[in-house]
Amino acid sequence: MSNHEQVEKILRQVRSEPPNMLKTLLALQEQIGYVPVDAIPDIAHSLRTTTTQIAGVLSYYPDLRVTAAGRHVIRVCMGESCYANGCGRLLRVLQDSLRTDVGETTSGGKFTLDTMSCAGNCAVSPTVLIDQDLYGRVLPSQVETMLERYR
Repeated sequence: MSNHEQVEKILRQVRSEPPNMLKTLLALQEQIGYVPVDAIPDIAHSLRTTTTQIAGVLSYYPDLRVTAAGRHVIRVCMGESCYANGCGRLLRVLQDSLRTDVGETTSGGKFTLDTMSCAGNCAVSPTVLIDQDLYGRVLPSQVETMLERYR
C-alpha cells in the first residue's frame, strides 16, 4: 500500500466532528511512523483547514515528525535541572558517539537524536530517554555502555 493510500485510509478512520487536528496527526504518525510532508494538502483538505495550520502544529509539537525516525529514539532532557547538572555535555558526547546532530538519524537508521523540554525526572538529572527507557543521573562516561543495549 502506498503512502498516499495509507494516509487516505487513516484519514477516513479518524474523521470526527469537529475535526481534531492533533488526533489526526498522531494517528498518522503512529501508523506510518511519521507525517509525510506530501500528505499535508490531503490532511488539510480532510480537516477543512489550511496547509499552514497543519505545518504550524507539526512544527510546534516536538514529538511529531515529518521524516521517519530511527529504530531507537534518544531524547536528552534539556530542562533546568538537567541543564544545571550537565545535559549539554551529555548531549555533545551522544552527538560525537552517534556521529549525528539533534533532530537527525544516524546513517544506518538505528538512532534518532532529539532533545526534550522536560522528562519530569528532575530529582535524578540529567535524564536520557531511549524509546520508553528512562535513565537518570547519566554521566558522559556512561553513554557508550548505555547505547550498547540498543546496538
